[in-house]
Formats: sequence, C-alpha cells, structure tokens
Amino acid sequence: MSDRLSVRKTYKLYVGGKFPRSESGRSYEVTDAKGGFLANAALASRKDARDAVQAARKALPEWSAATAYNRGQVLYRVAELLEGRRGQFVAEVAAGEGLTTRKAEAAVDAATDRWVWYAGWADKIMQVQGSANPVAGPYFDFSIPEPTGVVAVLAPQGSSLLGLVSVVAPVIVAGNTCVVLASERAPLPAVTLSEVLATSDLPGGVVNLLTGRVAEVAPWLASHMDVNAIDLVGAGSDQAIDLEVAAADNLKRVLRPTDEDWASEPGLHRMLAFLETKTVWHPIGV
Repeated sequence: MSDRLSVRKTYKLYVGGKFPRSESGRSYEVTDAKGGFLANAALASRKDARDAVQAARKALPEWSAATAYNRGQVLYRVAELLEGRRGQFVAEVAAGEGLTTRKAEAAVDAATDRWVWYAGWADKIMQVQGSANPVAGPYFDFSIPEPTGVVAVLAPQGSSLLGLVSVVAPVIVAGNTCVVLASERAPLPAVTLSEVLATSDLPGGVVNLLTGRVAEVAPWLASHMDVNAIDLVGAGSDQAIDLEVAAADNLKRVLRPTDEDWASEPGLHRMLAFLETKTVWHPIGV
C-alpha cells in the first residue's frame, strides 16, 4: 500500500490570462450532487469583477482586430485541448451534476462539438449578417457587423460545461471579450476550462472566469459602466428582472433568459445578439 499523499488542486479565478486568488481571500465549498465535499472554490468579490472587466477591455482591441480566420483557428485549438482532457472533464461533470459516466461523456462530447461548430462560423457570420445595400444615388452603401465590446455572461446553473461553452463561444467568436461567472453550484469544469484556454492560443483577457455567488457578483457586472452587454441566462427569474433594470441605467445590451434556451441546437441568435451593425456610405468612383 502506498503512503503517498495526493497533490490537492487549488482552484483559482482566471483573469487576464493569469490565475489569481480572490482578492478577498474567501472561498466556498463545492459539493457533489449528494452533498459530498469536492473542493474549495474561490469566492469572487466586487474587486475581482472590476479587475476582470479591466482585463477584458484591455484585450478587446487586439482580439476584435484579429482576422476572422485567425479567431476560428484559435477556437478550434481550444476544442483540440478539450478533447485531450476529456477524461478529466467527464469526471468533474459527473460529480458536479450527479450524472452517470455515460451521460457525462455525452455532455462533454456535445460541449466539444459545439465549440467546433462556433469556430466554423468565425469567418462566415460577417458575410451572413453584413450586406451591400441598394441606394438611390452614386454611392456604395455597406452594412458591416462589429463586436459590441465587453460582455458579461452568467453561465447556466444546471450545466457546468455544456452550458458554459454554449454561452461563451458565441460571444468571443464574433470578436467580443467577456467576463464569465461560472455555475455557482458546479464550478469545477469551468475552472478546468480556464486552464484549457490558458494553454491554447487564446490571448489573455479575452475570457475572464470568476467563481462565486451570482447574487454577490452579478449586480456589479450589470451596473458596471465599462460592460457593454450582459447575458442573463444563468440568473433566476427574480434576479434577472433586477439585473435588467441595473443594466438599463447604463444602456447595456441584454440577452434575457427567455430569449433562447442554450440547450437547444446552436444557431446564429447568440452570436448576433452581441454584434452591432455599422453602415458606411462611400461615393462611387472615389
């Protein structure tokens, strides 16, 4: 019998491409579906949310200026690394969500496939949404979709990995950066996903991942003046109303929980929700 002690993992936040502890020094217990202890996760604070927004804003110019082809390559690389750590994700999803191994495998495979699906849209969404408009006069008139900016995302509570991928991938594939609050009840697959992102080609700050309480962190993300949009899919019905009011005070784009079920087959809706259309006029012959 071996007397070796296993190396226990310290779960941290993911901000600006680095893994800081919460500035508050707090953590909370994460349990499995039966209430058994799994780990201590960092309990993000208001200051952590501000730091994450700052990191997302700093990363926005480079990421939004990257070619669509390059963004697609980067997202596909993330899918490759997801596939390589499949066993770890299956174990964490099964424990956190109380699934059988077979169902956890199906959820992880669906998450990887969905990431690939969105990666394939990186160099297509602009052509689908953009247009050359007929006008009366000697002008070219083009409508060009552009990223909204920094997006706050409240990940679905009931799906620790598939739900997370379903709401993060469509945000960043279009050139936005984001601050994500992981599932409060089952955050461990999200932390592992942040390790995948850190070892991929994704620039630091494009995705910033926080763990903690929705009731504590979400109001600050909704009211933050440097957040351009928010996805409320992970908020409860009562919380969503208050968060939407807070977001309205600073003119955020809001994707309501009822706008689309993340669990449905992926489509263009979530990508288009965080794109803005700019119309450009140019004289013919100049």
